[in-house]
Amino acid sequence: MNAMVNITKRLDASAERAWAAIAGIGGLDRWFPIISDCRVEGAGVGALRIMKLTTGEEMRDNIVEIDAGARRLRYERPHHPFPVKDYAGVVEIHDDGEAHSVLSWTVRFDVDAEHRDEIIALVHSAISDGVDGLNKELREA
Repeated sequence: MNAMVNITKRLDASAERAWAAIAGIGGLDRWFPIISDCRVEGAGVGALRIMKLTTGEEMRDNIVEIDAGARRLRYERPHHPFPVKDYAGVVEIHDDGEAHSVLSWTVRFDVDAEHRDEIIALVHSAISDGVDGLNKELREA
């Protein structure tokens, strides 16, 4: 069963600053309370982002697109501890004036009906918290 989660929030930073943070690929351990460590192997498209969760489990993202003109990063997550398949995400940054921007973070995945509501709620909460963490870091920089 297909599922989609989208978080769209206004950030207290220009689109250029917000995009620089996203395009850097790493740093998720500073933004997401659920992630205790994040490291990146490689650079640009083809890079591997490896995250350790606070539970000790690991997630891995393959970076499949970095489009600076569109301010869009796409990734696939083939390795994670959750009962989902075909997990893929897109992060986009849009202008909203000189000192603000809008971030849209969308993920799609397949999940069975038994776990659907629980996983959607978990993903929604995790991404929302992470975007809030990113916004806090941008404000304080």
